[in-house]
Amino acid sequence: MNLSDKEIILMLKLFFQSIRPTQWTKNALLFAGLIFSKQLDNPLLALRSLAGFVVFCALSGCVYILNDILDQGNDKLHPLKSQRPIASGALPIPAAITGAVLLCIGGLFSAFYIDIGFGWISVAYLTMMIGYNLVFKKIVILDVLIIALGFVLRAAAGAEMVDVSISSWLLTCTIFLALFLALSKRRHEIQILGEKAPQHRANLMEYSPNFIDQMIAVVTASTVMAYALYTTSPETVEKFETRNLIYTLPFVLYGIFRYLFIVHIQQEGGSPEKVFLRDKPMILNVILYFVTVIIILYR
Repeated sequence: MNLSDKEIILMLKLFFQSIRPTQWTKNALLFAGLIFSKQLDNPLLALRSLAGFVVFCALSGCVYILNDILDQGNDKLHPLKSQRPIASGALPIPAAITGAVLLCIGGLFSAFYIDIGFGWISVAYLTMMIGYNLVFKKIVILDVLIIALGFVLRAAAGAEMVDVSISSWLLTCTIFLALFLALSKRRHEIQILGEKAPQHRANLMEYSPNFIDQMIAVVTASTVMAYALYTTSPETVEKFETRNLIYTLPFVLYGIFRYLFIVHIQQEGGSPEKVFLRDKPMILNVILYFVTVIIILYR
């Protein structure tokens, strides 16, 4: 079947929507290694980190397409996900699969070309997320843990790109923060779908708002405590030759409290990337946090 230029452009546009560019904000975690290794002013390492970011955008895009194909039926029950190109039927599945395979091959080839270690981390990430879509997302608690580990691999990949060992404290903070966001998303799904929640995602029947709130309380406190310990640990003070990172803690506290406000009062939080791209107080807080970190580390 021959397609016109207009149809090809439309297909490419729908495919681009399906790899969810708004969620690429998650991959910005790859720049943590560059920033906290105090090498932000190194143009070569900055380009390597940027290349790593692009690779993970490609690989995560493949995962999103797989997710949309497998969940096509259930997504039709969701008020927002039903509008996605694959769920709505606007993007044919064969075209989505073809594009995803090409994107995956290109992403993995680029990852190994850039750095062997980074390549293997990319393989681990892709394998784990495929396993999530096929098996783990159906298992209560394990589903959010796998999502959190995906963020840890992003942080590890960023450290590999600049050839530094990432702090165990920073990895701990990453997994707690990722759990906080994943659990908040589950809570929002239960809220917005109500009795239809199990039809959209089978394991949602295993969760309840009260149960999720208890887990959120645990990871919220753990995130703040882990970050506070990270900024004051002898390892951190010796590495950065400063004790001033503790002054970034108020931004972390505000960010978490603001997100809890969005989840519980505004009843949002189903799409963390939208919160970080659209909520002005959150955007300002994130900017001020990184400006403060850069001033402390690079002054």
